[in-house]
Amino acid sequence: MQNAVTELMRISPLADELAKLFAKAGHSLYLVGGSVRDMMLRRLSSDLDFTTDARPDQVLKIVSAWGDAVWDVGIAFGTVGVTKQGMTLEITTFRADSYDRVGRNPEVTFGDSIEGDLLRRDFTVNAMAIDLANKTFVDPHDGLQALQDKVLDTPATPQESFADDPLRMLRAARFSAQLGFTAAPRVVDAMSSMAEEIDRITAERVQAELSKLLLADDPRPGIELLVDTRLADRVLPEVPGMRLAIDEHHQHKDVYQHSLTVLAQAIDLEKSHEPTSEPDLILRLAALLHDIGKPATREFQPGGGVSFHHHEVVGAKMARKRLRALKFSKEIVQDVSQLVFLHLRFHGYGKGEWTDSAVRRYVTDAGDLLPRLHKLVRADCTTRNRKKAAALQATYDDLERRIAAIQAQEDLDRVRPDLNGEEIMRILDLKPGPDVGKAWKHLKELRLDRGPLEHDEAVAELKKWAAENGIG
Repeated sequence: MQNAVTELMRISPLADELAKLFAKAGHSLYLVGGSVRDMMLRRLSSDLDFTTDARPDQVLKIVSAWGDAVWDVGIAFGTVGVTKQGMTLEITTFRADSYDRVGRNPEVTFGDSIEGDLLRRDFTVNAMAIDLANKTFVDPHDGLQALQDKVLDTPATPQESFADDPLRMLRAARFSAQLGFTAAPRVVDAMSSMAEEIDRITAERVQAELSKLLLADDPRPGIELLVDTRLADRVLPEVPGMRLAIDEHHQHKDVYQHSLTVLAQAIDLEKSHEPTSEPDLILRLAALLHDIGKPATREFQPGGGVSFHHHEVVGAKMARKRLRALKFSKEIVQDVSQLVFLHLRFHGYGKGEWTDSAVRRYVTDAGDLLPRLHKLVRADCTTRNRKKAAALQATYDDLERRIAAIQAQEDLDRVRPDLNGEEIMRILDLKPGPDVGKAWKHLKELRLDRGPLEHDEAVAELKKWAAENGIG
């Protein structure tokens, strides 16, 4: 514990400075919650959380002249924010809230003790504090032991905690993914029996927790906890729904397990290709959801085979519907559903039989998503047959080489018809309208099929098309 305090002072001398200001004003100040947990795990960030017996207006007085900037957006909930030397500090008055157990917003009540404040927190690993005045550790719920054992448990009973705020059940899954912790048996039992309580939480809050979970280094434990406790049935039912489908390669227990493997492999590719980039939520959602159309398209074949014809089409529609329901942005909804739609197309490549036209269409349809599509397709190879896996990867290597060669010659990222709209109108003597758009689309299709055309050739093709369609 003393080492932890020393680490805190080394990383953030501002905490000591701030504590002296509160002590001078006659108030206590504690580092609390996730900040203490992360400090113990040697992952303390520049965002620190504090709690105090001072009321919000008193906190404002103490920090107003000290901070580089002060804001009171959360003051109704007892929180005052401060920035100082590039760090963000949030200081919240002790809370002793009560809940109506209908929504999740508490009736804010300020408390008078650190013990009461810690009791209302979600998990024991987040219910630790450091008294900054005398550098003592406050741990009434054995959070330090839980941290050492990597166990998620609640200060109060899980039933009380989750009834107060059902979002804590999703946070349990998220912490399982982010920290590699295991939920205590009583927490798992409560999550299973109270899963329907998550319906009290808004889609926006659910989406935020799911996104944080998926952006963890290893989302799998969190997803499995959601599925095993039936919480996923309420918030992302398409994922447990995949357990109904047997993978056509018969190399995985089910499509659900296959999808978790694809997610893990996509994350590995993400880290190896862009090690300094932020985690890619769009790629991870696409990897998890790429086969959700399989249960709806499953057909049993004579001889015991199973097929999932057009599952990418059905899956793309399902992904779009679910992501919209979870209030994801339009960009994320569109990009994820398009990746799901495109993820199978490569399998028509065979041994390289695609024409240059087919390669152009692959690139053009993917657009800006092409780097993600590369990773998704490679991650989707989960066969345990090493020879087959190597052959698939080699085939995709060949496709990428062909894409690079054609891009170098034709600049596929900016494929346009060989004649622009003004030229089309001049040649066909048209005014702006639908016919110009149809002509433009026809010329783009020719560009994709045949590559760049000479100007005279493009004009001849345009006139031929116009004559065939009675235009101009």
